Amino acid sequence: MNPDRNAPFSRRQWLHALVAVGSASLPLISGRTLAAAQQHSARVVILGSGAGGISLANRLARALPAASITMVDRKEAHHYQPGYTLVATGIWDVAQVIDTNASLLPGGIRWVREMAREIDPESRVVTTDAGTRVPYDFLVVATGLALDYAAIPGMDVAAIGRDGVASVYNGPDGASATWRAMAQFRERGGDALMTLPATPLKCAGAPLKMTFLLADRLRQAGTLERSRVTFESALGVVFGVPRINEDVLRRWKEGGVAVEFNHRLAEIDIGRRRAVFATPEGERHERPYDFIHVVPPMRATDVIRTSPLAWREGPFAAGGWLEVDRSTLRHRRYPNVFGIGDINGTPRGKTAATVKKSAPVVEANLISTIAGREPTASFDGYTSCPMIIREGSAMLIEFDYDGRLTPSLPMIDPMQESYLAWLMKVKMLKPAYYAVLRGRV
Repeated sequence: MNPDRNAPFSRRQWLHALVAVGSASLPLISGRTLAAAQQHSARVVILGSGAGGISLANRLARALPAASITMVDRKEAHHYQPGYTLVATGIWDVAQVIDTNASLLPGGIRWVREMAREIDPESRVVTTDAGTRVPYDFLVVATGLALDYAAIPGMDVAAIGRDGVASVYNGPDGASATWRAMAQFRERGGDALMTLPATPLKCAGAPLKMTFLLADRLRQAGTLERSRVTFESALGVVFGVPRINEDVLRRWKEGGVAVEFNHRLAEIDIGRRRAVFATPEGERHERPYDFIHVVPPMRATDVIRTSPLAWREGPFAAGGWLEVDRSTLRHRRYPNVFGIGDINGTPRGKTAATVKKSAPVVEANLISTIAGREPTASFDGYTSCPMIIREGSAMLIEFDYDGRLTPSLPMIDPMQESYLAWLMKVKMLKPAYYAVLRGRV
């Protein structure tokens, strides 16, 4: 579907449509349950001031006026991470993804500007890196994840933006530096390597978007025909949803993007512009490059990975992810602990859209727990990925834990690229994101 670019559609109409994408009305809580929770002067501590932490802070501050709510996080800046790919490909200016936490947090809460260092779930105490002890009755873990660039020998984040090295994930400055590297590369073309690790990722579509947009930039500059773009996946796929994986591979084949599977970036020599990829069989292959997009392995933050709250066994244990029930998002062993966002050890769900749909679930289940009742609200793993195909065209892909497509807007076919999906990504998802942070949707 390719709607007329000049068709009238007001900003208000866009925002109403977008807040419906993946939204769930607050799961029903009986008046009796809410009233019981509101009688408690519960001490609620939230670790992390990203999208998940701030959205819960705003929701709980309104729902539980008698509660004592504490945010623990040193970060003063707030970054609109869904905009990183737009900065890294020259579509947005870096200032468009930078804000302040102070402007987003609700009044009346305590903000401990320190980082959590240790969690004792038996004593119900968080200790910060400055030695401050923060007791809690209920804990919300929203720490995000850790970018493990150090797991790639030879990688230096200070090199992003020069010597052909790019990485969209390393904050606003890294995204801006990535665009500098891409802009230089597109002028002359050459060999480009795009990487994908085997670990869970935040915004797993970002490496694919960067590949699509790099090819588009080369095409615009007239250097695509003398370039080779290769996507090096450490997995046997490039995307975890089968229909989307097949569609992307088809598009790349038609567009001349080569793919190598089960090739993990094992080492990089930035000075020589060489990358080494390892296979599961132990083989190692050196590849020269003029441009390389490094996607680091990702794992849980240290405070969770080294705590009793991490998974002890199973597929999420290796990364140290938070052990939560995938439906209620409550900890499986500590019922007064909940998780939201990237830190959760669940099959999917490391996007801002996931926070949008899971925040009401966590709020409802936390309130039920405070009231002494079992949580009943359920999260289905909703994830959304606006897959940019080229400048001016994208696909709006929404899916659940099981990889089933779950489109929310009837005017957008998730399997068709359109200008409408592009416009949503570039113009309207940011206002919707801020509505989520303020707990309005």
